[in-house]
Formats: sequence, structure tokens, C-alpha cells
Amino acid sequence: MTAQLSKKSEAWSARFSEPVSDLVKRYTASVFFDKRLAHVDIQGSLAHADMLAKQAIITSTDLADIQRGMAQIKSEIDAGQFEWLLDLEDVHLNIEKRLTELVGDAGKRLHTGRSRNDQVATDIRLWLRAAIDDILVLLRDLRVALVDLAEQHADTILPGFTHMQVAQPVTFGHHMLAYVEMFGRDAERMQDCRRRVNRLPLGAAALAGTTFPIDRELVARTLGFDEVCRNSLDAVSDRDFAIEFCAAAALVMTHVSRMSEELVIWMSPRVGFIDIADRFCTGSSIMPQKKNPDVPELARGKTGRVNGHLIALLTLMKGQPLAYNKDNQEDKEPLFDTADTVIDTLRIFADMARGITVKPEAMRAAALQGYATATDLADYLVKKGMAFRDAHEAVARAVRACDDAKCDLADLSLEQLRQFSTLIEADVFAVLTLEGSVAARDHIGGTAPAQVRRAIAQARLQLGPDPAHG
Repeated sequence: MTAQLSKKSEAWSARFSEPVSDLVKRYTASVFFDKRLAHVDIQGSLAHADMLAKQAIITSTDLADIQRGMAQIKSEIDAGQFEWLLDLEDVHLNIEKRLTELVGDAGKRLHTGRSRNDQVATDIRLWLRAAIDDILVLLRDLRVALVDLAEQHADTILPGFTHMQVAQPVTFGHHMLAYVEMFGRDAERMQDCRRRVNRLPLGAAALAGTTFPIDRELVARTLGFDEVCRNSLDAVSDRDFAIEFCAAAALVMTHVSRMSEELVIWMSPRVGFIDIADRFCTGSSIMPQKKNPDVPELARGKTGRVNGHLIALLTLMKGQPLAYNKDNQEDKEPLFDTADTVIDTLRIFADMARGITVKPEAMRAAALQGYATATDLADYLVKKGMAFRDAHEAVARAVRACDDAKCDLADLSLEQLRQFSTLIEADVFAVLTLEGSVAARDHIGGTAPAQVRRAIAQARLQLGPDPAHG
């Protein structure tokens, strides 16, 4: 029986008197989803082997054999020729077995001074670090696309809403810059998360460290980690970095979802503020006239998926004692899917933002509904010397009169307006226009076109040049 187990190259075979059942193999194996860690597993193993050789724990000949074997394994994986075996449970044992086939005893010596516990923790951090870097690039691309759209429409007026009711006029450029701010905070969170991801667990071994004279700082430098994890127990059992990433990702998707909701509303023929390029939409199987904004709709749905992964990881970790437990195998699929979903979503949204056609006439017509300049009239009265609460009441009476007459405040004559306050003079009509309303909010963060253009210039300065073009 022991011989049978050894033939399968299981790492713990000599300890057991019977083989693992096929059902248990399928239940406990992770190879078919963690094989995506193969390249970072090889990267980490090469850094570990280099350190072992420098510390005279293995010979330079062993190191050369390991490097040669790993190069061939990488080539086989890249060519789709690597045979992934369920019997070997995970990516790490599959690669180790193939390495031993290729280079013999040197492959068996590679695992000296480490455990799969610190190995997998290192692999996940290497993989996630690269995923965060990709997300940061995509967040920049999306913000650039939104800044470009904002610049095109720095003067385009649409109604701003509170409670989904017309509140005050704003510019479409100002509205787009609100999302630039949101996604900018997302980038800050991702950058901050990356600092805690970028700590090396390797060297913690199973949980207590190792008796070999390893150099963890050397491995950290080789792999580009900022520092090493300072406690061996925490190093192998910590998944805070994965949870933190999923929390940051959930906020990215929340912002995507809010934007999606507006795009869906704005594209509705009942509103008609925008159109989205055909390549991001689909039709109906029964209604030939339909053009459905499927991409933003699906993004709203995928936000729930990412939120669910965050809760899954929090729940996974909440009852675990130190140190490593098999439960932690369940961290990978939600983490992988979260990163995949965010990356795919950001990529398509940056492209979609460049395919938005704005309809200024519809926006302007909507801004003329709902007495959007009422606050401007109140501010006008305050500037004439009236207390704000009295001005608020006077304008409320004027709005009620317009409701009865089915007209806008700007449609009232000077004589009619003076019925609500004798402070009102002929200059009032300048503040009752949409252009006058937005232009008056000329301060940092305001919707005045001049401020929008300043904010765009500042955003471009912060975003910097396109990394792809220097």
C-alpha cells in the first residue's frame, strides 16, 4: 500500500496506510483553479532556490538543475503541454513532481526550508500584486476617458437631482468629474492595499519558521517585496490582504454600479440624455425596436457578485484559529473571480465611456423643468439683504404660483415677481437662466464651466502622461 502511494508522489504518502479516496481527492483538490498561480509559483521557487544556494543549503549544481527544469516547465505550461494531475492536488505538487522527473534529486531538495503553507501565501501575494497593478492602469484609463468626456461637455447643462427630483442645474462635465473623483479614491485604496500585499511570507515554513540558515530579506529583494512578514504564525494564516483587496474591489464595483444606473436611466427614451454605442448594447428576441444597455445592466449585477466574494472571505476567516487551516484553500476562487470581474469591467467601461453620445437638447429641456433656478432666486434675495429663511419662503410662494400657472420662474414678468418681494429688480433675470445659474457657482468644486475646466486640468496633471507613451 505504501509503495502504491509513493508511486503517486504524494508529499505525505509514508504516513498513511491507505490511499485517499477518489471522492476526497476531488473534494480537496485545488489544481484546476490554482494552476493559474503556476508562473508566480515558479518565480517564487527560483528565488527560494537562489537563496538556498547562496546560503550553501543546496549546491550550485542543484541550483542550475532547478533553473533548467523550471525553464522547461514554464515552456510546457506556456505551450499548453503541461499535464495537470488531480492526484497531485494543487499547482505546487504538480510542478514539484514534474521538476523531479526532469532533474532528479535537485527537484526534491527545492522544498528545503519551506512549506506549502508559506509557498501558497507567497504565490497569492505575487499574483495579487500583479492584478492590482493591472487594475491601477485600468482605473487610470477609465478616468482619462471620463475626463475627456467632461472636457467635451464642460458647458453642457443638465439637471442635477436630489431624491431623483430636479434640484439645480449642473454641467455634464461636472457630473462626469464626480465619477473621476470616485475612481480616483479607488486607485488610492488599491495603492494602499498593495503596500500590505507586498510583504513576503516565505520563510515562515509550516508555522514556526525553519531550522535552516535562510535569508528571507534576500528572497524579498529578489521578488520585489517591500518587507518580510514579521511573525511566522501570522505569515501563513493571514488573509487580511485578500479581504482588504476584495473590500477595495467592492467599492470599485459600487461606483461602477452607480454610474451604470445613471447610464441606464439616461439612455431610456423617456429621458434620452445619452446614447451608448451599439457595440455595448443588444436587441430583443421578440421586439425589433429594442436597444438594451446590457453592459451597464450586467455591471450592476456583477457588483453583487463581488460584494458576495467579500462576505465569503470574511466568513471564511472569522472562526479560524492560528495557524494555517485547510479552510484557506477556499480563498482563491473568490479572490480570482473578484480580480477578473473588476479587470474585465474596468476595461469595457473605459471603452464604453468613449462610445457615449450626449444629447444636449434633451438635457437642457429637462433642466428647464422642476424650477431648477429656485435656489438662485433665493440667493439673489439674500444678496439684496433678505434673511435666507425669508427668501426661501418668498421663492416657495413664487414656485407655487408657477405651479398653478404651469410656467417657469423665468417666464414670470418683473411685475409678477415683485409680488413676492419688492427687492426684486430687472437684474433678476440674469440669475434665472440656466447658464447664469451654473456660472454663478464659480468656486473650487463648483459646477461653473470655468471651474470644470480647472478641475479637468488638475485631473490631467494628477493622472500624468499615458504610461504606454511615456
